[in-house]
Amino acid sequence: MIYGTGGVVVASIIAATAFVVVGEVQKQETAKAEAARPVEGVQDFPDQSRNHTREAVSYPRNPPTGGDHAPVWTNCGIYTTPVEATRAVHSLEHGAVWLSYRPDLPKDQVAELTSLAGAQDYLLLSPVTDQTSRVTATAWGKQLSVDSSSDERIATFIKKYRQGPQTPEPGAVCTGGVQG
Repeated sequence: MIYGTGGVVVASIIAATAFVVVGEVQKQETAKAEAARPVEGVQDFPDQSRNHTREAVSYPRNPPTGGDHAPVWTNCGIYTTPVEATRAVHSLEHGAVWLSYRPDLPKDQVAELTSLAGAQDYLLLSPVTDQTSRVTATAWGKQLSVDSSSDERIATFIKKYRQGPQTPEPGAVCTGGVQG
């Protein structure tokens, strides 16, 4: 009886462990499949320069998606005033996603973006003056423009591109730079 009970306990432990491992593998495979799917509306801007400069930079897009930038990055976090674009681009180079919004975006939508940004690392949230779309999600070489903070593609964009495969310097810090 002791051997029978011991065998049942061991078999139960093995079965439970296998169940957890198989579940985790399936979860990882689902996440990979989701990350591989394109996010509708994302524009691709490949082959951008990555030089550090102390000079002003004229970017072809607002907000910029990459290019020459300041030698010091903007600390990732939530800002209520515009940040310096050349520093934010350096943050993108390190794998940050920059959520930006027009300054006239309704307060409830700014609050929704702030909630989404939360305490996530490698995420920068700020208003951008003269931005065409109401809300824009930007990663190095990638950009999604939407009309509302409630657009579900924003969260998908963050998941896919924050420290994503397009990141020139993955793992480089997004802190220790400057505020704004």
